[in-house]
Amino acid sequence: MTNAPHTREQPEPGRALNAYLLGSLPFDALLALQRRLVYDISGDPSTAALLVCEHPAGVTVGREGSRSHVRPNPEELNARGWAVRWVSRGGGVLLHQPGQVACYPVLSLDALGLTAGAYLEHLQGVALELLREYGVAGEPDPQHPGIMVRGRRLVHVGAAVRRGVSCFGLVVNADPDLGPFRDVRCDGDPLPMTSLARESGHRVRVAGVRQRLVELVADRFGFDRVSVFHSLPRAPYQPTRHAAAHRP
Repeated sequence: MTNAPHTREQPEPGRALNAYLLGSLPFDALLALQRRLVYDISGDPSTAALLVCEHPAGVTVGREGSRSHVRPNPEELNARGWAVRWVSRGGGVLLHQPGQVACYPVLSLDALGLTAGAYLEHLQGVALELLREYGVAGEPDPQHPGIMVRGRRLVHVGAAVRRGVSCFGLVVNADPDLGPFRDVRCDGDPLPMTSLARESGHRVRVAGVRQRLVELVADRFGFDRVSVFHSLPRAPYQPTRHAAAHRP
């Protein structure tokens, strides 16, 4: 994939992206937050959000995934503390580990003039540019969205579109423990996942990958203003409803 000039319709000037750098976020908390943001942004397509976080160890299974891709039996999964969740995103099985960076844009595709297919291509473009900056030459997987390096997956791409708004996104192996990946066929691959640290031969800071992903997403999708937050977005104000006074 090349950095050809984008042919999509550009967002209106001055459009802002709210980026939330959230540290370690339990997966169930992510699902609830995504649902809320999708609802909010579908009602106001001029808004946009980006969630960047890590997840505790566990397994998610997308639409193309299979239980057969997870080698440990239920007892072993329980001993390791690996919950298995079936999620409505593209892609297959993914093992989540500390040392990964999950990057989930929540954007109105109509407002950006993008189809779902074009959105996936842009996600892969973000991942390829990130790898190039670390001196790693990646290639898009022709079978499943994601980025491969020397036959091993380094970036998982699994997106979904709800109410015309994107959710999920991409997960980059910055510097996780690669040993456990031998027990999970991520996206059905016969070889275990690799990492930026392994392929670049250099120390990779998770914080640096997080920050660069925010910048690359903003640039790729045409946002010229980014507001960065380090806590969960507050829920919209809901007035308290008081019970009507009883009249005799």
